[in-house]
Amino acid sequence: MQRYFLNEMPTGNEFRLPEEVAHHFITVLRSREGAQAEFVLPNQHEVIVAKIVRFEAEQAIMAVISRQETSVELPVDTTIVIGLSKGDKPEMVVQKATELGAHHIVVVETAWSVVHWGQKATKKLVRLNKIAAAAAEQAHRLRIPDVTYESSLDGLMIDATVKLVAWEESAKQGETGELVRQLNRLQPDDSVCFLFGPEGGLSPQEIDVLVGQGFVPAGLGPRILRAETAPLYALSVLSYVLELNI
Repeated sequence: MQRYFLNEMPTGNEFRLPEEVAHHFITVLRSREGAQAEFVLPNQHEVIVAKIVRFEAEQAIMAVISRQETSVELPVDTTIVIGLSKGDKPEMVVQKATELGAHHIVVVETAWSVVHWGQKATKKLVRLNKIAAAAAEQAHRLRIPDVTYESSLDGLMIDATVKLVAWEESAKQGETGELVRQLNRLQPDDSVCFLFGPEGGLSPQEIDVLVGQGFVPAGLGPRILRAETAPLYALSVLSYVLELNI
């Protein structure tokens, strides 16, 4: 069933669809009377199921069928910081990281980033936040991740219970368990931050600075992962440790 985020929850049994939601549900999906959808407010646990009961002045009138409490979010506040990469890689990571449960996504320019947003950053962020919102609806999330940008690691201020920086040199040196060891420390309502470099990784100087800020270097297994693959791998491991590991 299609899910949409609303700016305010209906208080009565009937409500009108916001224009943008109506365009997608009615015009794009060609929904008619009786068609149902789910509606949520960001960061709320209540899900409303409603159906089209009639059209008035070309507007769809929805009737509430049910209200239910649900929880599908990761049990810890999860941030990923991704080094700015080429092409559409940031868009892909934002989309997939949203599906995998990230709550905050930070795009940061690093020493070895080969592209620079500069004055384009505002426009880029508008697009990335739209991608996150659409992915959150598709994944039936209850939260829309916020996507932000930093022009350098110097502006990065992260306060998290566990802070990990993915570093291929850790794996090369034979380290295999730091990722899971750190994630096993997490308790409900804790927070975790993963940081990933762009193509080419992070410079040794950046690793030193991050370690000084409390980040723990960790390998992501024996294989070298692309810049766009590493965040998705780490989020999958997090889900396994916290949600699937019985």
